[in-house]
Amino acid sequence: MANQNVRVAAAARAASKRAAKARRPISSPTLTVPVESDGPEPKPESKPESKPNAQPNAQPQPKPKSGTPPHFRRPALLTAALATLVLAGLTATTALGLQYRDSTRTTEARTSAAAAARKAAPAILSYDYRHLDTDFATARTHLTPPFLDEYTKTTTTVVAPTARQYQGVVKATIAKPPGADASASVSVVSASPDKAVILLFMNQVTTSTRISGPRVDLNRVRMTLVRTPQGWKVSAVDAL
Repeated sequence: MANQNVRVAAAARAASKRAAKARRPISSPTLTVPVESDGPEPKPESKPESKPNAQPNAQPQPKPKSGTPPHFRRPALLTAALATLVLAGLTATTALGLQYRDSTRTTEARTSAAAAARKAAPAILSYDYRHLDTDFATARTHLTPPFLDEYTKTTTTVVAPTARQYQGVVKATIAKPPGADASASVSVVSASPDKAVILLFMNQVTTSTRISGPRVDLNRVRMTLVRTPQGWKVSAVDAL
């Protein structure tokens, strides 16, 4: 009898639970039924979020961009362009200064080299058998290698023996054209600050035992001079 009462009570509880479940409303979470209204649905008011240490009317700060800002790049470009212009100006000024200096030195060279040629030519082209050593020594003071070595060899082996044997005397002077001074017989062929080529018209009067009287020869001589620490010296002589 006791067991029968227990089974009855359990059955009653089970029936009670099934009845309770049947009374619950059925919900459909996946379906939404629109509700008609007379006007737009009011939006809920949103309150501004409060930020710590926020200042009123504060302007937003722009974010820094990567790279060099334009207002920094422009002065750099202007500085580079200005430096280029200054460098170009200095280069041009230096070039003009060098050209002016060379032009001035060339003008001076034309004058001084021509004067040195006028002095050297008579000494180089003259000699007297009675004092050959003195004449040749004087001529060598106007010369520079390699012509100095050539002159010494020629005067020692050829000119001196012949002059002594035939009592040769040669007197050289710069020719003087009719109606003009002697400077007209000296012209500058080319000139640079350290080198000049001079053309001279020379008269040579020769006497010796081999000829019956004085002989006058008109010669053209091209003389090359170079600037040395001792002044302008003759480096070459060519008879034309």
